[in-house]
Amino acid sequence: MAALELDLFLCRTDNFGVLIHDPASGATASIDAPEERPILEALERRGWRLTHILTTHHHGDHVAANVSLKQRFGVTIIGPKGEASKIPGIDKQVAHGERFDFAGHPVEVIETPGHTAGHISFHLPEDKLLFAADTLFALGCGRLFEGTAETMWQSLNRLMALPDDTSVYFGHEYTLSNAHFAVTIDPENAALKERAAEIEETRSDGGFTAPTTIGLEKRTNPFLRAGDSKIRAHLGMEKASDAAVFAEIRKRKDNF
Repeated sequence: MAALELDLFLCRTDNFGVLIHDPASGATASIDAPEERPILEALERRGWRLTHILTTHHHGDHVAANVSLKQRFGVTIIGPKGEASKIPGIDKQVAHGERFDFAGHPVEVIETPGHTAGHISFHLPEDKLLFAADTLFALGCGRLFEGTAETMWQSLNRLMALPDDTSVYFGHEYTLSNAHFAVTIDPENAALKERAAEIEETRSDGGFTAPTTIGLEKRTNPFLRAGDSKIRAHLGMEKASDAAVFAEIRKRKDNF
């Protein structure tokens, strides 16, 4: 089985666009469809033809180009069963624990509600890839628009259970702001301080901070570290549940 090729680019203001391409079959999927023009430019640049859209959730900045791309290429749109009525052009509905095949590459569906009620993430175990959209960001997580802190914490735990060397592609280039916040929550974390400095340099040079890895996020992302004793002490929440600590971190980020 040939290794997948990936192309990462910006859409809209800060959305990431991602294409995954199987060179053996020519199949190409867009992870969400934030904006048509950048996706078309990426396809033309690589000489690929779009065959699929893998939709993670219903927000407009993730589905805006679904219909126009389907009209242009006749793509198959795969998206969350729990939000099917809100996903333009959806052809195949998938739910937690289901598997489907993309050009010979197994894709596992992981339900990750919290940002929206039916948000899903796509895990390609043999390729060590996770497309987490607006559930897990580099040094952050999505806002809780349609779910509770407890729901999001459960979703993040599902992602933390994946192998540490899983590459994580996420929905937005928010990482510099996330880094500035993270050090206020986990100020004694040397790995976080080092990473924050690297992010400052990457962004000042115009580089992207995606992908990250599950292992790196577990070491440095405060939203995944609610059980850490130093974070708990810093917040004065030594005896609180992990979900309660997570909720406090999320509340502070909302007001940061």
